[in-house]
Amino acid sequence: MLNPQCTGCEGPGRRGRSLTDFQLYAANDRAPVPARAATIFDVARRAGVSTKTVSRVLNNEGRVAEDTLARVRAAVADLDYRPNPNARSLAGRRSYLIGLFYDNPSSNYMADIKGGAIRRCQEKGYHLLTEPCEADDPNLPRLMVSVATRFRLDGLILTPPLVDRQDVLDAVAAANVPLVRIAPRTDPERTAHVCMDDQAAARLAAEHLADLGHHRLGMILGHPDHGAAMLRQRGFQQAAADRGLTLLPHHIVPGDFSFASGFAAAERLLSLPDRPTAIFAGNDDMAAATVAAANKHGLQVPRDLSVVGFDDSPIAQVIWPPLTTIRQPTMAMAAAAVDLLIGDGESEPVRQLDFELMVRQSTGPLPG
Repeated sequence: MLNPQCTGCEGPGRRGRSLTDFQLYAANDRAPVPARAATIFDVARRAGVSTKTVSRVLNNEGRVAEDTLARVRAAVADLDYRPNPNARSLAGRRSYLIGLFYDNPSSNYMADIKGGAIRRCQEKGYHLLTEPCEADDPNLPRLMVSVATRFRLDGLILTPPLVDRQDVLDAVAAANVPLVRIAPRTDPERTAHVCMDDQAAARLAAEHLADLGHHRLGMILGHPDHGAAMLRQRGFQQAAADRGLTLLPHHIVPGDFSFASGFAAAERLLSLPDRPTAIFAGNDDMAAATVAAANKHGLQVPRDLSVVGFDDSPIAQVIWPPLTTIRQPTMAMAAAAVDLLIGDGESEPVRQLDFELMVRQSTGPLPG
């Protein structure tokens, strides 16, 4: 069952009323009289420009001189002008609403996705409607189109694994709803999308462990329905083979990107008589769980076990020791998805963003 949450409504322009929002009234129990809200005409008069110029500034349409832009923005701030989203949508074809659909067990990953999308929507004068849903729900295509049409969404953003459901893509295309996918695995050319090179990033993680002298490696896989999980496994295995490292079949265990699955997988690996000296987990939640499992087994990270994660999500720096991890530009990817939906002057329908290896205290040289 879908549960709409207008997350973007938490942004600017939605502050609670204060005493200054009302005219003062005598102590005769009269009802307070709301002060008149500033209009676009007030802003235009204050800035000495036309209402059309004010509209261009508010909608980030460009073609406005810098000094004029500054005057309009100053007038907006002085008058505490707040555009009416209903009036904006009636004046044009846009609703200034974007929908984000997701089903991901990693709350840390989704926190970055939501944060990046909300921030960019606020910058562009849009609001974000977030939709948690079930990736295997057979009614998802119908429900998704229903939400998009009911709220007159200007577009949809999908995250893995929703991005690879062909029935969803077919339904959205048939409804003529603009769509941007984040990290799709199948038919990437079918829609505009944002991605990073997961395979190359995982190779870098393996090379880092090899440089530290580790040769007996373990790996905790991500959710099998996420294309990124397969690419990370492939990249890590290729780099291990190229460096002559040992990656035995029983040292590769399944996970689903959740902390619980990572802890169970790490328990399996650390209970082996030939346990790995270093473990690469498919995301930071599972890497953090690996550190917790190591502590349970009396192993010290990184002295007895090196751990590498993926994403550089918030959990990577709040645990001890902080995680060495691949920084995926998750917030930037979500922001880029918003840009592709609303149009930012760039015609290229694909954005591939860079990654970075963040070396912290969870990795160290091979013991002895």
